[in-house]
Formats: sequence, structure tokens, C-alpha cells
Amino acid sequence: MLRLHSFGPPDGRPVLALHGLAGHGRRFRQLATEQLPHLRVHAPDLRAHGGSPTDPPWTLARHVADIVALLDGLGVDRLAVIGHSLGATVAVHLARRVPHRVSRLVLLAPETGVPDEAIRAKIEYPTQTPVFDDPRAAAGARAAHWPRTVAHLVPAEVEDHLERGRDGRWRWRYLPEAVAATRYELLQPAPTPPPGTPTLLVVAARDGAVSPEYVAVGQDALGPRLSMVELDCGHEIHLERPAWTGALIRDFLA
Repeated sequence: MLRLHSFGPPDGRPVLALHGLAGHGRRFRQLATEQLPHLRVHAPDLRAHGGSPTDPPWTLARHVADIVALLDGLGVDRLAVIGHSLGATVAVHLARRVPHRVSRLVLLAPETGVPDEAIRAKIEYPTQTPVFDDPRAAAGARAAHWPRTVAHLVPAEVEDHLERGRDGRWRWRYLPEAVAATRYELLQPAPTPPPGTPTLLVVAARDGAVSPEYVAVGQDALGPRLSMVELDCGHEIHLERPAWTGALIRDFLA
């Protein structure tokens, strides 16, 4: 079973939140506690991420099966799903496989417009997690990678997502082989949500992960059921613009 992080009142309206590649469920903590406090936000670590099982296969179909099992365990029949990056892609596949269990979709910077050659270049690059001598070095690397607007979240990221190996050095909690396998999965044509599914697509203006072609296909498939908003930020939408993201989600789920 996936490791699960849940935020908000136990009797709150349930919502599922799915993180991006090499991430973890606790990255939704700020959004959930500060912007969506009335909701019961369930944010699992996807397979081979965080504290979840690492055994293969590491496929989109396996991620979907894991989520269905999680919902069964929670006793939740139907709910809205928020997905960031890879999590958004998983959310769409989930909605297509079990449409009766997904009431609405919020897609934050889904990885749908990355050129195949860029994905292949990442796959061919040596698949290793960064290795650090101490948590301070890891914090510095994360701060350099994330924009300044989320620098205050770096200590929590180190606390939540860093672990010490048997060699005494420190690494982020995800399996490199699974990341490479998932990138192969992202070479597949990106599906659109099933017709009739109310969907909020939030595009990061400084990111470029969502192609205009995908937006056009989505508009053809969903018509007025698709709402699109562009925010002036990078890929980590819910970390960089939590207030805007929270307001959009609250309005969309109202």
C-alpha cells in the first residue's frame, strides 16, 4: 500500500493530490493546510517515491492501480483529483480507467508538451539521485534548483524527503530506476480527460510543459468542461503560487 499523507478535518470533503516525478505527497502540505483547510486532502507518495513500495513495474498503469487500491482502502467511491506534473498525467489516466470515481480534475503543469528528444536525453543521462555529504549540502542544492519564492520551504523538503544511506551519505527518497522508467512512459501520446469530466488546467507561463497542441485537443474533447488558467510562475505551481492555486481550486470545487 502507498504511504499516505492526509491533511484537513477527517470529516472534510475528500480530495486526492498526486505529486510530480521525484517528489512526494508532503509537498501538498502548504496548499492543503493554508489554502484548502476545509478539505480532507489525501496525498500519497507514488510508487518508488518517498515511503511507498519500490518494487516494479514502474508504469502509469501500475500507478493507476495503486491509486484505485488506495481509494478502496480509504472507502472513497468518488472524489476530485489534483495532480501536479507526473501526478497530473496519472490523474488523467485514472479518470480514463475509472471515470465513475473521478468527479473533477485539477491539472497543474501536466507534462504533456515536453519534446520526445528532451525526454530521451534525460533517460540516457546516467540515472542517479544526487548524493550529498550532509543535509546542509542537500538544502543548498535544492535552494539553487527552486526559485527564491519557495526558499522558505527548503528546510521542510530536507526533513521530508532526504534520507541517509548505508554509506553515510544523503539522497532524496526516490528510486532512480523508477524515474527513468516513468520517463519512457511519458513518451506515450498524452491522453485527454474523458468527455464530460470538469477539468481545470493550470499552465505555468515560465515552464512550457503544456503544449498548445494538447490544449487544443483538450478543448475539442471537453468543450466548455475545460477551463484553462495561466499563472506567471515556473513548474512548481502550487509551491510558487499557493494563494492563487488555492483560490482557483476552491472556486473550481465549489
